[in-house]
Order: sequence, then C-alpha cells, then structure tokens
Amino acid sequence: MTAAFMDLVDVTIVNIAIPSIQRDAGATFSQIQWITAGYALAFAAGLITGGRLGDIHGRKRLFLIGIGGFTIASALCGFAVGPEMLVVSRLLQGAMAALMVPQVLSIVHATFPAHERGKVFGLFGAVVGLGAVSGPLFGALLTQWNLFGLEWRPIFLINLPVGIAGLVLGSRFITESKAPRALKLDLPGVALVTLGLLMLLYPLTRGRELGWPLWGYASMVGALVVFAVLVAYERRKGERDGSPLIELSLFRVKSFAAGIAVQTVFGLGLGIYFLVWTLYMQQGLGWSALKAGLTGVPFSVAVSAAAGVSVQLLVPRFGRKVLQAGALVMAAGVLLYLWEAGRHGLGIGVWQMVPPLVVMGIGMGLIVAPLTDAVLSEVPREHAGAASGLINTVQQMGNALGLGLVSVVFFGTIGDRPAPADIGPAFVNAFQNSLGWVAAVLGAIFLLMFALPRRPARHVEGTGGATTGGTPDGDTTDRDGREGTKEPALV
Repeated sequence: MTAAFMDLVDVTIVNIAIPSIQRDAGATFSQIQWITAGYALAFAAGLITGGRLGDIHGRKRLFLIGIGGFTIASALCGFAVGPEMLVVSRLLQGAMAALMVPQVLSIVHATFPAHERGKVFGLFGAVVGLGAVSGPLFGALLTQWNLFGLEWRPIFLINLPVGIAGLVLGSRFITESKAPRALKLDLPGVALVTLGLLMLLYPLTRGRELGWPLWGYASMVGALVVFAVLVAYERRKGERDGSPLIELSLFRVKSFAAGIAVQTVFGLGLGIYFLVWTLYMQQGLGWSALKAGLTGVPFSVAVSAAAGVSVQLLVPRFGRKVLQAGALVMAAGVLLYLWEAGRHGLGIGVWQMVPPLVVMGIGMGLIVAPLTDAVLSEVPREHAGAASGLINTVQQMGNALGLGLVSVVFFGTIGDRPAPADIGPAFVNAFQNSLGWVAAVLGAIFLLMFALPRRPARHVEGTGGATTGGTPDGDTTDRDGREGTKEPALV
C-alpha cells in the first residue's frame, strides 16, 4: 500500500507543479507533456514485463528492486539541471514503477485468502483516494513554500523518505512468493509489446507539435499490426512451452476480459481530465498551486468514502449495478462541472466547483475498488503477476492515450499562441471541450460494464471440504497439493 500510495502521489503531485516547472526550468509545452506522458509511457511499456518478472524471480524481490530504483529516479528528478534531464529521469521513474506496482496486486492475490481480498481491495480503493488528495496538497504546499529556494524540486525529493521506509518495511514484512512452476521470460514478447506501445503512444504525444505528419498515422496503424503479431506469437508460445509473456487464456475469463476493457477506457478518461483540470485552474483562472490543490480535497474524500462503502456493502448486494451507477454518477458530475464552467466563466469560485467534484468523486469511488476485485477474482495464482501487470498496463496505456489526446482536445482548442487577454477565455473553452470528451468516455464505460457478470458471489477458497493452507511461496494448496480453485467476486 505504501508503494501504491507513492506512485499515485507522484502522478498527481507533478500535475499541480506544472506551472512552477515551466517558470523555473523553462520547460516548453512539449517538454511538460513529456514530463507527464513520458512517465505514463515508460510505466505502460514495462508493466506486463514487470509483472511476469515477479512471477518468475519472486514478487518480493522485484518489489524491492522497483521501489529502490523508483527512489533513486526520484532523486534524479529532484536534482535535474534542466527540462531534458527531468524528462529522462521521469522515463526512468516510470520504468522502475513498472517493476514495483504490478507486485502490489499480485502480492495481495498470493498472500490473502479469497474471502479476505474484498476487504483488502476496499483498503486499496481508499488508498487511491488518499493518494489523489495527498498529491495535489503536497504539491501545492511544497511549491508554495519554496523550501530552501528549490521551487518545484521537493515534489520529487519527498519520495526519498517514503521510498526508504517502503524498502525497509517491505524487506521485513513481505513474504516471498512466485509462480508454483518454473516460467521463463518471453523476450520476443517483451520486444513486441514495448514496440507496439511506443508506436501507438509516441505519435499521439508529439503529433500536434509536429503538425500531425504522415509517419505518425503510419506508426499508429503499424502498432495494430505489431499487436496482431504479438497475439499470434503469444498463442504459439503458450502452446509450445506454457510461459508466454501475456497469458491469453486469461481473456477467456469473462470477468477478466470485460474488466480489462473497462480499465483501458477508464484510464483514457482520467488521463484527459486530471491534466486539463490542473491547467484550467492555474493557467486559465490564475489560481495559486495551493488554492488548486485544496480545491481537489472534496473530490478525493468522496473517492475514499465511496470506495469503502461500495466494496463492503453495495457490491455484495447489487453486483455490477453499483459499477454502472458509478459511471453514470461520475458522468453527471462531469456534466454539472461543464455547466458550472460555462455559467461562471473566469469568475468561477471554489464553492461552485465543490458540488460537481463531490459527485464525480462518489462515482469514481463506486468503480475503482470493486473493479479491481472483479478483474482478478478468477485469475490462477501462477499468473497473478502477469494479470496484475496487464491490469496496470491497460489502465496506464489508456492514461497515456488520454494524455496524448490532451494535445487534440485541449491545446488544439486553445491554439498555438493566444493573445494575453484571450488566454483565460481560451482555457475555459478548452476545459469545457475536454469535459465533453470525458463525459462521452464515461458513457462508453457504462455500456462496456454490461459485459461484466451481474451478481456477486461469496469468495470461496478451495473446493469441497478440502482444508487450505499457505505454502512457503505464498500459494494456497489443498491437502493433495493441488492449487485450490476460486469462485469469482462477480459471477
């Protein structure tokens, strides 16, 4: 949970400090986009590999390597001598997060019996909300205080004590676990998935700045070809030696396949919203980092509260209707925000933003915790790391796609060089345009959720009357030594 918290804080804390980075480091709009999207790109490209490496070499070991590397990369970001070094350090930080983050869910999956995982994922949802509120607040306070004249740099340096604490606590308290049978790392699969993601996301990130060149469209079409080759190769690899990078059999599990689709589209919507929201408040409305950070508190509190209630009380009773209600409630909050922004224009205040933010937060909280539980519920433990990596990958891929689309739906609306007097109205107009896209994405999520199973079932570990117990590597077996089967959280 410490690692998950640190990753979430690091994403949101950077958004709030963007104007300070622009002023102090002299970063261009393109470099700012790479400081945010570059992290998401490296993160997405490495997540599947990071998850599989945990299955092969031990989840605890990869977790400790990842959190240690993330802490070092944070120090490099904090001491960057220019925007170019900051971009490279953010790419390294994303790569280390790709080793660290997939182990979080797979360690939970391997450590806790099925009937306890719902509570753990409820806690995970609360941590998501806490990370979302802490990032903007820490970013605002650290930027406002300008500690030791370091401007924006403490937003990265704050990771050092947290990372060291996570390293010490993780080495002491986490139990090692890995796949029960020997697996090998699928290097051609790693190359194909990384190439496909780069070919898809790089043109989206740089396209507007470069004038949407023909090679960008060719690259995105070529990415689809690479992904098709990847699927064909992984199918043959699985039949040949049983250790593909992507376990395609997981997609035959309805809850997993549907949940993956929802995670991808959800990540896209969040990628658009959070960046443009920060730019709208600080550069469009001219608010301070602290005021912008405090404005996000009601949203994050609502996410945390709704996440705990949804997984503990609502989903066991109402099933997927809770997640669908969450999509509709969040969309209603977005539309309310769009109306408020249009009605008040540059004169909008914090109190006008509170109602839509609370509604959006409740909707998001109803989705985040039960969705993770549903996606992982039927996954065999030997593939826990790969599945966790896939979950995080598709969400980050969606997030990176969303960040790439910011150049179209936000900066494309503003134009290249608006006159000083036009900047505020242009940002308000661009924010409204972006909210329209986010609302459409949430409508698509509502429809995709019809593919999720309808009703919840009790978490059951093992079959029949077999007793269960933990093996040294963290996997649960019955008395015959066979891995226990698990019923899904949603069936």
